[in-house]
Amino acid sequence: MEADITSQAVGLASNTDFSIVKLFIRADIIVKSVIILLIASSIYSWAIIFDKYKLFKKINKSSDEFEEKFWKSRSAETFYNNLPSNINDPMANVFKNSMQTIVKSRSRSSISEKLPSILETNIEKEMNAIEKNYTFLATVGSTAPFIGLFGTVWGIMNSFQSIAISRNTSLAIVAPGIAEALFATALGLLAAIPAVVAYNKFSSDSKRYLQKLENFSKRFISIV
Repeated sequence: MEADITSQAVGLASNTDFSIVKLFIRADIIVKSVIILLIASSIYSWAIIFDKYKLFKKINKSSDEFEEKFWKSRSAETFYNNLPSNINDPMANVFKNSMQTIVKSRSRSSISEKLPSILETNIEKEMNAIEKNYTFLATVGSTAPFIGLFGTVWGIMNSFQSIAISRNTSLAIVAPGIAEALFATALGLLAAIPAVVAYNKFSSDSKRYLQKLENFSKRFISIV
């Protein structure tokens, strides 16, 4: 009799452990899958956030330096011929790729008509590279709360099943399942909020950088 009471006490103590690890271990396969998916999405989102932060910090500085050197040069062709082959800057790439087309088409009188579309194509190519993975951030920001909510609903369903099976409405019976359910909701918000904030910020940064490239292209057209 005393052994049974001791074992019940140990089991109850185990169920009242609400640490993150215990919540995950006690969860069923569906809730565990939701938790793993949300954690993986959050980790990848943060990897993208740090990558984009470093990218914009780098290209804003390198583009300003490139533009300053460009307008101090004697001519576009001279600057193009002295341009390092290993330069890795979106504005420099737009200029370099456009100049390659101009040099190849030197004998054609229609180059002035084609240049705007050439620049537009090169700008679009560079912006596509800059905006890579934006869709993932937007997807996580919009779907993560609902994925977490799904885990929450499933966990609460399990809690009600525990009540039906044990015929015991004690809070100690349903508390673990509810805690697991709320943990899934918290993870959904934890993944979604940074993704939404980052997406909005980097979208704004992209628009500003696009405007910088377009301003450069207009001035470049005017001197060709």
